[in-house]
Amino acid sequence: MAIQISDFYRAAQAKSSSKSDTVEINLSYEQVEQLGRDLDALRARVVADLGDSDREYIYSIIKAQRGFEVAGRALMYLGFFPPAWLAAVGALSVSKILDNMEIGHNVMHGQYDWMREDTYNSREFEWDTVCPADQWKHSHNYMHHTFTNVLGEDRDIGYGILRMDRDQKWNPYYLGNLFYATALMVFFEWGVMLHDLEVERIVAGERKWSDVKGLVKGMWRKASRQVLKDYVVFPALSGPLFLSTLAGNVTANFVRNLWTYSIIFCGHFPSGAQTFTAEECADETKGQWYLRQMLGSANIEGSELFHIMSGNLSHQIEHHLFPDIPANRYPEMSAEVREICERYGLPYNTGSLRGQLGSTWKKIAKLSLPNSWTRDDNNIVVNIERTPAKVAG
Repeated sequence: MAIQISDFYRAAQAKSSSKSDTVEINLSYEQVEQLGRDLDALRARVVADLGDSDREYIYSIIKAQRGFEVAGRALMYLGFFPPAWLAAVGALSVSKILDNMEIGHNVMHGQYDWMREDTYNSREFEWDTVCPADQWKHSHNYMHHTFTNVLGEDRDIGYGILRMDRDQKWNPYYLGNLFYATALMVFFEWGVMLHDLEVERIVAGERKWSDVKGLVKGMWRKASRQVLKDYVVFPALSGPLFLSTLAGNVTANFVRNLWTYSIIFCGHFPSGAQTFTAEECADETKGQWYLRQMLGSANIEGSELFHIMSGNLSHQIEHHLFPDIPANRYPEMSAEVREICERYGLPYNTGSLRGQLGSTWKKIAKLSLPNSWTRDDNNIVVNIERTPAKVAG
């Protein structure tokens, strides 16, 4: 079968063309469209099967999250006893992680809109973090999931402060890549809150105060409530244990930030995760969009509990393919997605948390330096036929 090599992955090909161990995968237009139909069929089967078990699952997670929060808040009143303080921090950390990852993130993706319930639908839900839900849904649900890993479009590539791809022009500022990444990890909820502001454009004079005034007001309202709740009201309610409770709440938020940052970065930036240019993705078909999601994401292997605590974003490939499918379905869907990848000779990027995290931090360190100083680890190139082949007359 003749393959008309396209420029769809020109950037990846240019990066890797000099390496002797480069693996090239060629797909025809029809192969890519069939891949899309295979994934559409998988989605349709799961949607048709949604029902009571999915409703019971999310309610069980909500019940657990509330239980951990009540336990954590109550144990803070015993904060004078170190083991109780540690238990309080642990319970509150689990509560915040579940609220952000398995409940908030997934509910706001519309994964449970089919239940037609007021509280847990994508329009009404508000989560326990400083970023307003409506702003997050724009920067994440729309910008990130539509333009996944497209340089200049997907601002999750570096969050406006990091260099996360070799095609991002290097300058001395990026020598601080590791420091910026560490700061983002520690203050991740605040970084997510500021994401929609596009601060780098404000600094460059490309965006005016009038453009962001409404965003800032929304941020102030949400962040002030969160700060008041965690750092004033609950510590004050514990009376003489104010400082102990304050320290516990700060620590729980830090644990949540570290965990969510790690899971998200492992799902998007380990070795092998592809990036693209806007030109390469212009006028892409549904099959081509699916292919971009698969090549730009990565999974993390772990236990059932690990997947729940990650909001099933440990199945990042499946999440990017089917962002509005309840995440508890991703484990079962992953087997078929992996089989589809194997059928078309495509990579299925997965590994342990330790391996993916190490790969991600190694990339952050390497990208702090000019390209000429480091070697590109990407050795897989996918060439596709962008339009149907012409039939000879």
